Amino acid sequence: MSDDGQPAPGRGYRKGPVLLRGRQIPSSTSDQRLLSSGDGASWLHDDPWRVMRIQSEFVEGFGALAEVGPAVSVFGSARTPDDSPEYAVGVEVGRRLAEAGYAVITGGGPGIMEAANRGAAAAGGLSVGLGIELPFEQGMNGYVDLGVNFRYFFARKTMFVKYSEGFVVLPGGFGTFDELFEALTLVQTHKVTSFPIVLVGRSYWQGLLDWLRSAALDRGMISAVDLELLQVVDDAEEAVDIVRTRGAELRAHEEAAASATAEAETSPEGAG
Repeated sequence: MSDDGQPAPGRGYRKGPVLLRGRQIPSSTSDQRLLSSGDGASWLHDDPWRVMRIQSEFVEGFGALAEVGPAVSVFGSARTPDDSPEYAVGVEVGRRLAEAGYAVITGGGPGIMEAANRGAAAAGGLSVGLGIELPFEQGMNGYVDLGVNFRYFFARKTMFVKYSEGFVVLPGGFGTFDELFEALTLVQTHKVTSFPIVLVGRSYWQGLLDWLRSAALDRGMISAVDLELLQVVDDAEEAVDIVRTRGAELRAHEEAAASATAEAETSPEGAG
């Protein structure tokens, strides 16, 4: 889902519902303008209107994705060429997820995002793209069936977490790392259900895992159990199997909890 990619000239730049190309593309993003301290008190006039735009993004996102059903987010670099082994794995991940009954959610851009959407579309699954306003042209890849464009990263990130039952992370850069560690933090702090986070490509991720063990864990910055939140595999089949197994466990747990609640409510003690 990463946004660390290269420009894709000709596809256009989305600014909310507006499409811009060429010299019309602004030099800064909505996020940048929102987070800028600015001069004087101009924010008193600008920021309240931004709140309305932010609210509209949540409304649009919730409305568009409410009926997506079980879904998995796939993250990875936008810079990955379509003739690379990583791209092929991304296609396979998307295909296998769709065949397992999941919608596939990506950032909607090129590279790994396009690969996962392509695999999902080829398998007849729902291929979802959540685009973002960036200071270069990127656009929604052609394999997205349901696309939503966002101005603000935080609104978009909420959609990934809210509508996904797991994250599959292929090699990527800063954007991928951002999504990976945010997901880890949310699971670690129990802000979200303990959904699976699967890293695909042991040779790519092993250095990061070694550093976490030798630096962060040895210094007490994280716990050993935190590392268990990450599972590393080398192929698409393993990644999807982990997602399916964990998804079945979570659904069984939810059904048991719902059954226990209903039983308690109908028992004499509960009724009394």
